[in-house]
Parts: sequence; C-alpha cells; structure tokens
Amino acid sequence: MKHQLPTLEQLLQKASGKDLQSSQRRENHSYISIDTPLSEVIPLFLECEQIVVTDATLEPVGSLQQAQVLQAMYQAFQYLDAYFKTLIETLDLSVSVIDEQANVVVWSEMAEQLFSIPASDMLDKPITDFFTVDMLAMLKTLQTGEAVYRQHHQPREDLIVLINTKPVMLNGKIVGSVAAEADITSQVRLHQELHDATQKVLHLEQKMAKLSPSTDPFQQIKGKSKAIKRLKNMITMLATTKTSVLILGENGVGKELFAHSVHNIREARDAPFVEINCGAIAPTLFESELFGYEKGAFSGADQKGKKGMVELARGGTLFLDEIGEMPLDMQVKLLRVLQEKAYYPLGGTKKIEVDFCVIAATNRDLEAMIAEGKFREDLYYRLNVFSLLVPPLRERREDIIELAQFFLDEFSLRYHRPIYAISPILMDHLLDYHWPGNIRELRNMMERLVVFSTDGMINEELLPFSQPVKTRKSPPVLEVVEHSLREEQDQLDRKIIQQALALEKGNKQAAAKRLGISRKTLYNKMNKLRIPIK
Repeated sequence: MKHQLPTLEQLLQKASGKDLQSSQRRENHSYISIDTPLSEVIPLFLECEQIVVTDATLEPVGSLQQAQVLQAMYQAFQYLDAYFKTLIETLDLSVSVIDEQANVVVWSEMAEQLFSIPASDMLDKPITDFFTVDMLAMLKTLQTGEAVYRQHHQPREDLIVLINTKPVMLNGKIVGSVAAEADITSQVRLHQELHDATQKVLHLEQKMAKLSPSTDPFQQIKGKSKAIKRLKNMITMLATTKTSVLILGENGVGKELFAHSVHNIREARDAPFVEINCGAIAPTLFESELFGYEKGAFSGADQKGKKGMVELARGGTLFLDEIGEMPLDMQVKLLRVLQEKAYYPLGGTKKIEVDFCVIAATNRDLEAMIAEGKFREDLYYRLNVFSLLVPPLRERREDIIELAQFFLDEFSLRYHRPIYAISPILMDHLLDYHWPGNIRELRNMMERLVVFSTDGMINEELLPFSQPVKTRKSPPVLEVVEHSLREEQDQLDRKIIQQALALEKGNKQAAAKRLGISRKTLYNKMNKLRIPIK
C-alpha cells in the first residue's frame, strides 16, 4: 500500500512565496520540470537546499525548499502509517513482523491475545527470546526467502495455528519477514474427537455388515461420473440374465469390483463368487486348479482329492481374471465346460455337471491376440456375449476427488492418523496427473501420503510422482512499489504508442487508426509522454 505523494504543482500552490529572482541568485540549486515525480526530487536535496521548478518551456514557475518537501513526505508517511495500523488491527488474525536481525517490529492485538504476550514486551526484542528457533516458521522465511501458505504450525505445545509467511523484499534483498496466524487449536481437537468417534462408528458398521450385508450391488464402486453411471445402468440390465460377461479395461481400473457388482445384482446373497487369476497360476497346475483332481491322480496329490474352482462356483459365479493369460490348451478345455456345463476332474472317470455364470476380465486386446494365434476365437465369442469397458481414471477425472477422499479416510482410520486438511495445491496435482496405474495407483499413493503425513496435514511434497505435473502458482512476493499508478500507466501507454508507430513505420494517421483514437489525441499523448514527433 502506498499513499499518493503530492505533485510539485500542488506543493508550489501551498508554498508561501515564489521568489524566483532570489532563487536564481543562489548558486546551490537545481532545475527540474514541474511534472517530475516527487520521489525523484528527494535525492536532489542531498546536493542542494533549493530547487527551481520549470514549466514545459523551461521557464521557472517557482522554487522548493527542503522543509516543504520534508513536510510533504512526513504527511504522506502519516497517512501510510494510519492505513497500516488500521489494516493490521482490522484483520481477524495474529500479525507479526520481524526485521533483518529477527527483532519484532510489529505485534498486533490479535497476536497479544493468541500468545498472551503484550506488545510492550515484544517490540524491538529478538523473537527468539520468546519462542524456540525450531517453532518459528517466519524465522525460516527470513533466512531462506521461502513463503508458507495455509500450513499447520505449532509455535507452542498447546497451540496449533494455520500460518502464512512471506519475506519482506526491498531492492531484491530480504529485509524482514511477516507472519499471519489463525488459531485452529479447538478445530484440531474437535477433528481428533470426530476421528475417534468415526473410527468407532466404522467398527460398528463393519460388525453390522457381517450380520446384515448391504443390498446395494454397487456399494464398492465409487464415483459419480457419466461413465460410471452408464456402467451401472448396463449392469442393472443383467439382473435377470445368466449370460457371460467380458470386462475390459486397463490395469488398476477396478475390473474385479464390477465383476462383484454383476454377481451381486443377479445371484442370491449366499451364492458363491469364485475368483481365479489366470496370470498367477503355473501352466502345469492350471488344470488341477480349475477342475480339481481325484485322489492319487498324480504324484504329490492330496490323498483326499481336491475340488476345482469350477465345482466351487456351482450355483454362483466363476470370475476368470486376466483371461488373456490362460494357456491355449486350457482355453480348449474351458470352452468345452462352458458349452457342455460338465467336466472330468483330473484323473477322474465320472463326469461332473455344474451350473454357474462366467465373468471374465482382461487388460489385453483379445482380438489382436486372436490374429496372432494366442487366443481362441471361439472362446472369445463365448465369453464376449455382453462386454463392459471400464474407462481409465484419466478419462473420468471428476471421480478423483471422491476416490482420494475415500482412500484418505480408509487409511487415516487404519493407521490412526487423523488428517485435518488436504492442500489445494495437492488436489490440483491429483487432478492434473495422468494416472497410468489408475485407481490402484491412486489408492497406493493415498496410503503413502497418510503414512508420511505430519501435523495432520498432507501436501504435495510427499507425492511420489516420477514426472512433473502442472502446479498452481504461488502468490507473488510483494516488493516495495517504486512508481505511482499514474507513472505505471504512462509507461504502458508510451510502450503501446511506440509499438503502433513502429508497426506503421512512423505514419501518425495509420498509428492513430490502429490504436482507435484520433490523430489529434495521438499528438497530445505523444507530447504528454515525451515521445519525439518526427
């Protein structure tokens, strides 16, 4: 904030006399134009006691003494000081300022109330006399120049504040530091109590869920994007069918959750859901896992035999995850089971009939695999009666905030780490990141943030992203204003007019037309801004 300094013309009008002849007889004086800013006049008084003011034609119009200028500067300072004090005391924040030596130069009334230390004890004293160095965020800002924005801070063991700090810059040099703090101790304590209560409620809900499972088939699917709503509508259409379903999507999009939803919406509550990961079973063990075996079927087999996944899924759903990884010879046998609804266990001679629904999922391009001879075309069409394409997280960014908050609550309760806030910059990072690992990556990242969080706050410094993402620009550091608003506007006008003249190769009429003003107005502005008229 800067109070507008008076012009030389205003100072001359207030002067008691304009003795130009006596001023011209003096040797210790300088000449300046009447439109010279007062801020440029002050340094001249270091060399002379009196200054002669001239008009545009260089004719003297009056003179100024040191006392006149000093009085004008003092009045401007009084205005500035009054504005500054009123501003500080109006803010509903604790405001403190230290100088280069870390001595306190401002200690507001709210600071007195917050820290219970009167300003009379603080002013002109080192702030380290009252607070330990490791608890002084503004001291770090003074030393490093790094500003802090809405950060949780604990200046005392019994006090938690939300703090902003900035360095005070003058001519590119740090000359002090400012801190604005809001007391959030009670909010943090209430948040802790709410966290404890929420944890108890969650445990009760988990116990109730075991006694009375939810009837919502989509309970585990988070998100309200159009893509998710469309998938839910498609799954609802399967409620009265037993058709095979093929779920497609990248790794980490949650294909297994959609498989559970399909199962829940069309099967009885006690119907089995049997999952087999086709990419996690050795080819030599695949047949025995899928179809089971009779006792003594092979060396090392369980003497009691073993039921296969197909039989365990009787009356329910068999979920074949990563179906693209299934060996070709097993694809033939699976196809036969799907067609005949019967199979022979390994080493068995008795056909076992089964009735189950099949849901398969993959992140592979099965049609390309068919062309390469790596996947059977007849099995593909058997599985792909009804397909669901789950979009990647980067294509439904509106779900990121809900998912992030869900995982944050989950891990905050699991690790007993109450999180009071997520910084806006961190949320920008989450929304801007492309998420190659999709929801699985988001979940793992939120767990990491909770584990490494401190002071109930997580921020962007804890992000494990290996590539840069767009960031929100920090509020600029304010420097001392060196020019008035009028001077800044004149400089801008001068630059614009000079550019227009250059583009029109000095043609005033064309330049005026380009600027949208008359030729006469252009000449007046050029005279005012001291742009040479050639």
